[in-house]
Amino acid sequence: MAAADFFAKHKDTLETALATIASRGYWSPYSERPSPRIYGETAAEDGEAAFKARLGKPFGMAGHPGVEYHATGEQSPYGIALGVTYPKLSVDQALAAVQAGMKAWRDAGVEARTGVCLEALARINANSFEMAHAVQHTTGQGFMMAFQAGGPHAQDRGLEAVTYAYREMASVPAVARWEKPQGKNPPLVMDKHFKTVPRGVAVMIGVSTFPTWNGYPGLFASLATGNPVIVKPHPGAVLPLAVSVEIVRGVLAEAGFDPNLVTLLTDSRAAPVAQDLCLRPEVKVIDFTGSNQFGEWLELNCRQAQVYTEKAGVNAVVIDDFADVKGMARNLSFTLSLYSGQMCTTPQNFFVPRDGIRVGDNHLSFDEVAGLIAGAVDKFLSDEERAAAVLGAIQAPATAERIEAAASLGEVALASRAIAPADYPDARIRTPLILKIDAAQRDTYESELFGPISFIVACDGIDGALAAWRETVASKGAITAGLYSDNAETLHKAEEIAQDVGVALSVNLTGGVFVNQTAAFSDFHATGANPAANSALVDAAFVANRFRVVEIRYPVEAEAGAAAAE
Repeated sequence: MAAADFFAKHKDTLETALATIASRGYWSPYSERPSPRIYGETAAEDGEAAFKARLGKPFGMAGHPGVEYHATGEQSPYGIALGVTYPKLSVDQALAAVQAGMKAWRDAGVEARTGVCLEALARINANSFEMAHAVQHTTGQGFMMAFQAGGPHAQDRGLEAVTYAYREMASVPAVARWEKPQGKNPPLVMDKHFKTVPRGVAVMIGVSTFPTWNGYPGLFASLATGNPVIVKPHPGAVLPLAVSVEIVRGVLAEAGFDPNLVTLLTDSRAAPVAQDLCLRPEVKVIDFTGSNQFGEWLELNCRQAQVYTEKAGVNAVVIDDFADVKGMARNLSFTLSLYSGQMCTTPQNFFVPRDGIRVGDNHLSFDEVAGLIAGAVDKFLSDEERAAAVLGAIQAPATAERIEAAASLGEVALASRAIAPADYPDARIRTPLILKIDAAQRDTYESELFGPISFIVACDGIDGALAAWRETVASKGAITAGLYSDNAETLHKAEEIAQDVGVALSVNLTGGVFVNQTAAFSDFHATGANPAANSALVDAAFVANRFRVVEIRYPVEAEAGAAAAE
């Protein structure tokens, strides 16, 4: 099918997406329900079979550069053997491959590129069951979360990026006639042609915990704006992005473009390639999610490129006088348990007045507040089958080791324990660790301890709690923040702080919305306004600088201009 046909096929989806990013209401074209009625009667079985067929074999892609295959060190946190090997190629090979078809991709135009991206996302969506297994067994997410966050929710974010890219590019007219009156003299008349052109090679560096959710925005924003993309997965979570690349390459080839416009470049922890790749002058766009250390290195050293980073931050919840503390505790029990806190949006710190809070006509001490939260988490995870499904597995051994080491950092309100589900007895599963500490221990709670580790921090009143939150975000950054308060003055102060330090704030969540979850087309993920991230997923700024506009002008004779005016 031609690229123009793909655009026509998905035009209604694009138009709805354009309307939704303006209204910020709820919408998704990709169902988060793994229903046979939606995905097909045999979709679940077919997806699992497709995943299993990948194991223990080279991951071959038609026409992909590289004739040798290598292991990246990818392991399942659930203890099953993966054994997938991937094409081995050099930085030079990858750069040469992606640039070969760049001119044709640039010249195809906005609608053709958008159509290819929309079709690729539709085909990725149809493959959501295989993707769920790939995400589960590389990241450690529970299957349902892997299906939703690794599948439809990630696809939503990719579509959101394509939508913003299309809107920004389509706002530039292809041609315009410019006519400036000159009084009694003939007007000055020019025909002006405007070409949207890509910056150059884009690199998308994947993260180990959310390879598709964090990866699709950069991948599709760059591709839609005309930039070929080298996909460099985290060595511990390659398979979800390899499957994604395979699908995108298939659509590119079917539309008549060079499939190497999207190329997979894999490495290992022992022999990383990201630094060498990202310093190359051909690389003009870089998307990265991961550690502060490497994110800051990219920002400081890759001056030839537009660098978009999401790094580590320290998220917090401030707890003030609040009547529905049972609803708060229920909500927070799921928040802290989901994927074992391995989300960049999960709160680490809970700032609570050391003298306690008012709950209606009653009073809860600091210790009682801590006990309420810890008890809710413990109760929620008392059913080990449900606990394993919600917690998922710990992606990296280092995270499990961090949980053990952190137990000495404060007074234990809830100890972490291991869970061994019957279906995956070798899975690396740990429940949350909750500690009580004092606000004076800033060095402890201002450091991100990735994983299911939380601090309940005793502060000097609500003003002390708000101040600790402000100072932490300003110095260390955060993606999310939460507040529980029945006090209008506290709410006003918190809203001001959120705007001052540039962090998204959720207030009084007690139902089915959680501080660590965001909805595409409505919620902006990160702000780009504090040290945790220099960009937001997804807004106009995330896409607009991935392309530039080249203008070509031709003078028109005065009489031609006059005739046109008549």
